[in-house]
Amino acid sequence: MIMMSDYNNWKIKKAEDWKSSLKKRLVEYCRSLDIEYVGIAPAEPYLDFERIWLSQIRKGHMSGFEEKDAAKRVYPELTLPDARSVVVCLFPYYSGTADQGNITKSAYSLDYHIIAREKLDMIARFLENCVDDFHYKAFVDNGPFSDRYLAYRAGLGFRGINGHIITEKYGSYVFIGYILNNFPFEPDTPQNRTCHQCLECVRRCPGQCITGDFTINPTRCKSYLTQKKGSLTREETDIVRKTRLVWGCDVCQDVCPHNRNVQPTPIREFKTDLLYSVDVEELRKLSNVEFRKRYGNRSFSWRGRDVLIRNHETIHSG
Repeated sequence: MIMMSDYNNWKIKKAEDWKSSLKKRLVEYCRSLDIEYVGIAPAEPYLDFERIWLSQIRKGHMSGFEEKDAAKRVYPELTLPDARSVVVCLFPYYSGTADQGNITKSAYSLDYHIIAREKLDMIARFLENCVDDFHYKAFVDNGPFSDRYLAYRAGLGFRGINGHIITEKYGSYVFIGYILNNFPFEPDTPQNRTCHQCLECVRRCPGQCITGDFTINPTRCKSYLTQKKGSLTREETDIVRKTRLVWGCDVCQDVCPHNRNVQPTPIREFKTDLLYSVDVEELRKLSNVEFRKRYGNRSFSWRGRDVLIRNHETIHSG
């Protein structure tokens, strides 16, 4: 006679085996897309992140690009009511350094939002074919949560004192995308380590925005300032002038020892159709419509031509 408790245990084991099997298939499918770093973060209240975020709010250390509703940054069910897990993917983008370039390495390729989102949608379709009634929402740099926090919770990297998530193979040169979904994947374990904390990024940061507690003050970050609309203050102008880049900033990554001898990206889209500089004199001649037509598929295009021209004039004036 089969005891009911034995039968229930058997059903539980079969369900767990199937979940484990699907996770392995997910990893294999991601590798077929050249995504080597994929992990699972839990869809639970992120109370440890909440403490950090509330501290940032009190300090005024916000860029304004983050989700305005603090609760949505903590409680996944506010974004997807039946959320059970988060599939997190890293997209390495390092393809070398253009010594005479004037835009950040992350902007060399076509817009990473487009590239990563397309791959996330492919992963979601794969899961839809495997799971009945699969629900999800995918995000690339536009979701309610902290991308780097989710990557950490998914065990994909360790925290850098400059706020970046760092990997062994690709350093911090990674984009992050995630799929909030209703399937109960088993979460991965965060790495119990941090960067070397050599503080070279703290010393070399143009805006001295790295606070030393694994957070930054984005309002003093040159990357943020090159994306800020409107005029710059004298102090902001001084920060922007410290490097030649008219879009973004690579200093804290360039000086990081974890980024020495990193491997180039295996993802084809981040190695083709590369652009290392924008010609500001050309930008002056383009209308806004012409600018969008020429550069609309680049990540720096969203702020428009005027911000790039302003940044160039800021760096080369005075």
